[in-house]
Amino acid sequence: MHKTDLINEIANTTGSSKKDAAASLEATLQAISGSLNTGSSVTLIGFGTFKTIKTAARKGRNPQTGAEIQISASTRVKFTPGKALKDAVNS
Repeated sequence: MHKTDLINEIANTTGSSKKDAAASLEATLQAISGSLNTGSSVTLIGFGTFKTIKTAARKGRNPQTGAEIQISASTRVKFTPGKALKDAVNS
């Protein structure tokens, strides 16, 4: 499912216009991104939790040449699904 498919599904489910559904989805994504940017986690009960984790710098290899490269430290986003989501997917 792509973003446009999700917008169409939201519009059909709520009976709103695609423009309103797109604005709602965009506002939700911006709120989640903003919260993660400040280091806070976002918990949607029953759906899951988004949080940031820091990864340390490490050495890696270029798969084409085999040359050793330095991979810099970074911050990643981790998603942990909630019980209701797990149950819905597994049933």
